[in-house]
Amino acid sequence: MFDRLSNLIARLLLHRRALPVLFALALVLRGGLIACAVTPTSDADWYYSRATMLSHGLGYLGNHGQPTAFWPVGWPWLLSLAFRVGGVSIWTVGAVNWLASALTGWLLLDLARRWSGSELAARGALLAWAIYPNAMLYVPLALTETAYTALLMAGIWLLTTRRGWAAVVVAGLVFGLATLVKAQTLVIVPAILAVMLWRTGDVWRRLPGVAGRGLVLLLAAALVIAPWTLRNHRELGTWVTVSTNGGITLLTGNNDSARGGYTPDDPLVRSIDALKDRDEIAYDTRARQLGTGWIAAHPARFAALAPLKVWHLWGPDGEGQWAYETGSGAFAAAPHAFLVLRAVNQVWYWLLLAAFAVAPWRIARRRIDWWLVPYVVALFPTAIAIAFSGQSRFHYPAMPFVCLIAGWVLADWIARREV
Repeated sequence: MFDRLSNLIARLLLHRRALPVLFALALVLRGGLIACAVTPTSDADWYYSRATMLSHGLGYLGNHGQPTAFWPVGWPWLLSLAFRVGGVSIWTVGAVNWLASALTGWLLLDLARRWSGSELAARGALLAWAIYPNAMLYVPLALTETAYTALLMAGIWLLTTRRGWAAVVVAGLVFGLATLVKAQTLVIVPAILAVMLWRTGDVWRRLPGVAGRGLVLLLAAALVIAPWTLRNHRELGTWVTVSTNGGITLLTGNNDSARGGYTPDDPLVRSIDALKDRDEIAYDTRARQLGTGWIAAHPARFAALAPLKVWHLWGPDGEGQWAYETGSGAFAAAPHAFLVLRAVNQVWYWLLLAAFAVAPWRIARRRIDWWLVPYVVALFPTAIAIAFSGQSRFHYPAMPFVCLIAGWVLADWIARREV
C-alpha cells in the first residue's frame, strides 16, 4: 500500500503540469480569503493607520500626534507606498500580501531545489506551504508577517544562492529593510554565514572571504537603517536604531504574572502606563530596567519560564483566525467553518513540525550543509522568545522553511520506498 501511495505522490508532483497547478492552488486560496474583507484591529489597525498617515505625508506619529518610533516603521512605510499607488483600502493590503505570498512561494521552490538537489522535494515543499491554512489566513491582514517573510526569504536566497559582490550588497539592502520591519533581523546573518563557511571545508582559507561578505552585507544594511536612526535622533532627542518597544516587550514576558506568553496586565507592567504617551524613551528605559531587574531577582523563575515560552511559540498555530473573529463578517456568517479550519490547520502544522523534527536523521548525511539554514531560521524566534515571551505568530516567518524540510523528508521517504 505504501509503495503504491509513494508512487502516486511522486507521479502527481512530477507531472509536467504540477507546478502551475501548485502555484494556482496557493494563490487562488490566498486570493479568495482577501474577499473576507478583514477590518484591521489591534496591531493591524495601528499599522494601517500609520501607513495611511505616511501616504498622506503626515509623518510617523503616535496616538497624540507626537513623533514616535515605538513600532518599527518598515511595514507601515512599505504599505504607504502601496497606498499611494492603489489607494488606502484593505484591498490594497490584500494585494500587497498576495504578491508577497507569490514571491515567498517562488523563493521556497527555488531554495528547496538548490539545497536538496531534488525536484520532488521542491514540489513537495511548495505543496506543503500551498495548503497550509494559517499562511492563507494572514494574507488579508495588515500585519507584518506576510511581507516580512518574503523579505527574510529574499535576503537568504540572495546570500546563499547568488555569487558576486552585487548580490551581497542587494542582500544587505533587503536585510536592512527587513530589520526596519522586525528589529532583531540582522542577528540571523552571522549564523547563516557560519553555515556558509563550514559547509565546504577548508575553513581558514575561506574565512576572509566569508567575513568580507558579512561586512559588506552589514554595511549595505546600515545604509537602509541609518536614515531612520538619524530621524529618530532628530525627533526623539536620543539614538534609537529602529524602535523603542524592546523594553516593554521584555517586561511583558518577565514578571510575576508571566506564564510564558504575553502578559500586559501584570501590575509591574501597568505601573508605568502613564509614561507611555508622555515620554516613550523614558517608558522604554524604565520597562527595560524593570524587566532586567525582575530577571536578576528571579533567575530560577526566568529559567523555568523558558520551556513555557517555547511552548507558547511553537505549540499552537492558526492564530490568523483571531482577526476574522473581530474584523470580518465572514466569521459571523460561518463560525463553525472557521473552527474546523483551525482544527485542520493545527493537525497539518503538527505534521509539518514532526517532519522538521525527524529530518536531521533523514537528510543530514552527517555533514554541515544548507539543510541547517531552516533550523537557524527556526532557532532565531526561539532564542528571542526565551528572552522575551512566546507568541505563536512569531514562528510564522520560519514556516516556509519548515515546509521546505517537510518536502525534503517526503522526497527522501519516496526514494527509500523505491530502493
